[in-house]
Amino acid sequence: MQPRLGLVCITTSRDVRYRALTRKRLLEHSEDGQRRLLEDIYRDNMQTLDNALRYCEREGISLYRLPSSIFPFSDEPFGLEVLRQFEQTLGRSGRRATERGIRLVMHPDQFVVLSSDSEGVVANSIKILQMHADIMDLLDQPRSPWALLEIHGGKAGREDALVERIKALPDAIRLRLCLENDEYAYSAEEIHAVCVRAGVPMVFDAHHHIVHEKLDSYDHPSVAEMLAKARATWPNPEEQVVHISNGRESFNDRQHSDLIATMPSSYLDAPWIEIEAKLKEEAIRGLANWCVPAAQVPA
Repeated sequence: MQPRLGLVCITTSRDVRYRALTRKRLLEHSEDGQRRLLEDIYRDNMQTLDNALRYCEREGISLYRLPSSIFPFSDEPFGLEVLRQFEQTLGRSGRRATERGIRLVMHPDQFVVLSSDSEGVVANSIKILQMHADIMDLLDQPRSPWALLEIHGGKAGREDALVERIKALPDAIRLRLCLENDEYAYSAEEIHAVCVRAGVPMVFDAHHHIVHEKLDSYDHPSVAEMLAKARATWPNPEEQVVHISNGRESFNDRQHSDLIATMPSSYLDAPWIEIEAKLKEEAIRGLANWCVPAAQVPA
């Protein structure tokens, strides 16, 4: 089976764009006004989500990463209460994605640091993760890595704390949680070891790997080796998710380029690939023939 490519959050075009909300703007309103404002934004963003699913279906995109900010302030009790009013609508949207063969995933933001040595940061991280789990539950998505919630390892040298905290997470989070290697704190080997100890899958990012290890090619043997090791952490290897981006100014530039010019050859064996390029759907279209055997590509 050919790799299935995933769209991250929005499109370069205006097809998929969500409304945002700052705390300053929210606090300009009375309590009733805040509720009405959240209801309005949540309703609009649910419609945008449905538009995104239709877009993915038209474009043949099988994986869609929801924005972490799709329902702003739903990590607060009053926001979650507002969001739960739309439970039936959200459930229909999630089931529609499943029926259309579109996998839904989320990537909580950089403020999630389960390995922090600050109890306050850890508590806030769990709060944010719970918001993502609540959204997945409302979308009627399974409590499994199919509907993954993916984070980085966080503070370096804190593997024991990270494993301990993952094991203590509520099922709605823990059963969906995956860890990704990064450029600085946790190498692919290091995050793989944490995943094995914690019993969660690993999302391998080839670009983070080559930056961390200062490699000069995606075809370095360690890329294929880590892809295989990461796959072994997945309960169902056919559900493995990986990431790809290219460096903007140079091969080892950590900043993402607009398009994907170079893919690891080993990624032909990756079942699901999130495309983390700046030009979003244009980068996905540019890869249309990447996984097609040369003999099948039209002249």
